Amino acid sequence: MRVVIAAVSSNAHMSGVSRHAANVVRCLLTRSDVTKVHLLVSPWEYKYVCEAVSRRDSRLHVHAVSLRPGTLHRNLWYYRQLPAIATQLKADVVHVSYPSPIQRRAFHCPVVVTLHDLYPYDVPENFGFPKVLFNRLVLQECLRSADAIACVSESTRLSLTARMPEAISNKAITVYNCVEASVTAVKPSFLDDWAGDPFFLCVAQHRRNKNILLLLQVFKELLSGQRVPSPSRLLIVGMSGPETAQINHYIRESGLKQHVMLESGITDSELQWCYRNCEALLAPSAIEGFGLPVAEALLAGCRIVCSAIPAFSELGGSLCRFVTLGPKQVEEFASAVCDALKERRPSPTALPKLCATVIAEQYMHLYNFVAATFTLSGRSPAFARPFAQVPSIAEGLTGRSHK
Repeated sequence: MRVVIAAVSSNAHMSGVSRHAANVVRCLLTRSDVTKVHLLVSPWEYKYVCEAVSRRDSRLHVHAVSLRPGTLHRNLWYYRQLPAIATQLKADVVHVSYPSPIQRRAFHCPVVVTLHDLYPYDVPENFGFPKVLFNRLVLQECLRSADAIACVSESTRLSLTARMPEAISNKAITVYNCVEASVTAVKPSFLDDWAGDPFFLCVAQHRRNKNILLLLQVFKELLSGQRVPSPSRLLIVGMSGPETAQINHYIRESGLKQHVMLESGITDSELQWCYRNCEALLAPSAIEGFGLPVAEALLAGCRIVCSAIPAFSELGGSLCRFVTLGPKQVEEFASAVCDALKERRPSPTALPKLCATVIAEQYMHLYNFVAATFTLSGRSPAFARPFAQVPSIAEGLTGRSHK
């Protein structure tokens, strides 16, 4: 099977979408029945996505597409150029790694889309008005047009079913993100000045649902109440976003400037070192589609204190300390951190349901099913019954291609 994965985005650093696409590629390359994998990315993503894939395989081709920066150009590329590229590459299936505009009838093969979350509805503050309305429209049209929707968690699938039952209930299935333990760990150079001071870790973009302002309040409570050693630091790893200005303002006004570091664009090996050496991973999100940092922290053997939301509970089970968000959330989160620090650092946790071979098998079942039921009219017999019944489960290209 020849698979084309479209992961063209605006991100200048590694993001959840880029990491998801790279992990899907790595999964598919474990399968002998995959003959070609073409990964399409924007020129500014090319280098770090290739590093994240970290595979040398004659079946793999990573292409930097011809694209100008900007939301309009990116959306037009998905709508106008992706179908032609899929035809040029003789794709048996196209996998779009996040909801994007799809001209469904222009494709000669089925289209699968990954759904990470429903943020345009659940967290409109991440987009702002009126941009959020356009994002909702793109989300709706993409989900209706796709032949199948691969939700990254059961909580995301249930939220989707509740939000759009009439449009998508028969073509949504849960296929978790692939997450596997990293072998290498390299200390980031920016931590050299900390001289071994204990630190807490948060991995989150600066977006409203990540609750970074709450995290800073919790950290200030821990320091001011002398509940953690005074040299303790907080490392927040994630791209800037709508909340960046407020985060920086709070850090300045609360006197935390010497204790908090904001970083982005670190390598997987550097992030792995942070997981293995931090006092605890702190994840206070109000809502998530999956919760990649929680999964990575479990694999690294890290203490975890996180909000009691469905996505985290689905991954962490009894292995995390959960805090219910509400009127007393600052004090309760701080107390949970103190309780976690009294316990020994846990051993790394195996997460077999997230391993590459398991995820690859589920994707191949899905790809084979939509390919078998695909019709050029854009309507598939698969719509007549839910995916729950499925068995377990170079136009526009630049000259740059990585093999």
